[in-house]
Amino acid sequence: MRVYAFAAALLLAPQALFAACDGPSLLDRLSDAERAALDDATAAVPFGDGLFWTATKKDRQITVIGTMHLPDPRHDAILTAIDPALTEADLILLEMTPQEEREMQEAIASDTSLVFIDQGPSLPDQLDKATWDALAAAARDRQMPGFLAAKSQPWFLMASLSLPPCAMDDLLGGERGLDQQIMDVAEASGVPMQALEPWSTLPTLFAEVPLSDQIDMLRLSILGPDVQAEAYVAMLDGYFAGQIAQVWEMSGLAAGYIDDIDPAAAEAAFALTETLMLDRRNAAWMPVIAEASATHDRLVVAAGAAHLIGEGGVLARLQNDGWAIAPYLP
Repeated sequence: MRVYAFAAALLLAPQALFAACDGPSLLDRLSDAERAALDDATAAVPFGDGLFWTATKKDRQITVIGTMHLPDPRHDAILTAIDPALTEADLILLEMTPQEEREMQEAIASDTSLVFIDQGPSLPDQLDKATWDALAAAARDRQMPGFLAAKSQPWFLMASLSLPPCAMDDLLGGERGLDQQIMDVAEASGVPMQALEPWSTLPTLFAEVPLSDQIDMLRLSILGPDVQAEAYVAMLDGYFAGQIAQVWEMSGLAAGYIDDIDPAAAEAAFALTETLMLDRRNAAWMPVIAEASATHDRLVVAAGAAHLIGEGGVLARLQNDGWAIAPYLP
């Protein structure tokens, strides 16, 4: 059961960082030219700054909250700011609710092929030795046994390695991020919750991706622990400053610090990650949001902050559907 618990914990906190990671920021590594390019790219992203928004259409209102899937004491101030929207909501939509969490854990326990390779060659047999050695070392740094990494589905290992080593004690210790804290408020206030998507969305999406592309995406995970910790410090600081576009654009720059990676392949893999993790899921959420908003006057949508930004983000899609978007004012 420990293997299943480890898998479930990682699935519940994709691309998360926890408070044990502190120190220098990846921004400190950027040259003046790189920083200027980052600023230019960030400025061009629609709705790139801000964590909380209000969408209105006639007498209906949606409060849109950009979350971070990690515990941090700074969430206390966020929860205080959004408490009226949460406690007075008719319905809260989240990426996952407690029901989906239970379904996911039960599914993994009954069918390990969801996250592990149960037929055919394992990852060491599909990768060159240097790449596998780097991945295996990264897995060990994250308290993931080598045999488990070797039998992991590529997408699952990628999600596992997105966590820096400094995060693992808090993760396995059950620390909770903003999404889970919003669930706690909802349960205490008697506000109903609904998932934006089935828990199986992520493995289903990656199952459509050719193995070669999954391997290229997996190579994006081979960051040194120091660089990855710096990247996540920058992510944390950027999130709490509301600089979400900067956080996302910077995650693409991080690939430049991976040894022996082809820049063109890295760019293509990052673009595919954005398509799968954000764009396709955002598009699938819109009918769910539209249906919920048609039957609930005060709706809350809480999802990872990266889902809000850009032309394919939730806010731009709502605006295109006739919703007026403005910053949320408690």
